[in-house]
Amino acid sequence: MIEAGSLIRSLSGRPAARNFHTFVINEIGHGIVTGKFAIGSVLPSDAAMMETYGVSRTVLREALKTLESKGLVEARPKVGTRVSPRARWNFFDPQVLFWHYEAKPDPHFYRSLFEVREALELQAGELAVRHRTAEHVRIMKYWHHQMDASGENLEQFGLACLEIHHTIAECSQNVLLRSVTGIVELTLTLALTRPLQAENADGANYRYRSLLAREELVRAMEQGSGPDCVAALAACLQLDKVAVLGTGN
Repeated sequence: MIEAGSLIRSLSGRPAARNFHTFVINEIGHGIVTGKFAIGSVLPSDAAMMETYGVSRTVLREALKTLESKGLVEARPKVGTRVSPRARWNFFDPQVLFWHYEAKPDPHFYRSLFEVREALELQAGELAVRHRTAEHVRIMKYWHHQMDASGENLEQFGLACLEIHHTIAECSQNVLLRSVTGIVELTLTLALTRPLQAENADGANYRYRSLLAREELVRAMEQGSGPDCVAALAACLQLDKVAVLGTGN
């Protein structure tokens, strides 16, 4: 497992694996999602991967079991470990989403992310207004201030923004709706970085508009207005969507 915010933190440099087990999971998982290991192909033999990654058979097999639990591979007797069809991948797994950030841009997949985010996060916002406390509002105001104070630091801006959305998910008191946080993080990271890779894109303008949109969101939560909160969340989502997919999304 990886912590919420790990993808955004990686904007300042890919984090080092904490141990051999994590390293192997990252290398093979990243290779599958980015196409290095094609869907339907059989992974190299245990001996070959042990040599490639410099790990023991025990570490390798534990890593493959973890990847199998994420739906990315399946072990077959006398065949080996085969890369599973995408339909079997667990797209709610934060690590699987993390690897998709470094995959080839896929507008169809990005639209799917925003569709799921809309379905889950707007419902979470409606519930969050009912259960929010003064402490929740204080926390969201703090993170909004951190967004405002981030300057050109994309990592600080993104983490602060994510914390606002994470707080709303927590306020919903629905453990299933909390699973939207990983999708929010990926779409937010794409919105923060994809405009910087496009011609004539204005990342500073996106961040300014994003700051204003989250200000409206925090205000709606403080006032306890369900419709205003849902509308503010929808505005945040649309802003991120346009940043990733353009105005003709």
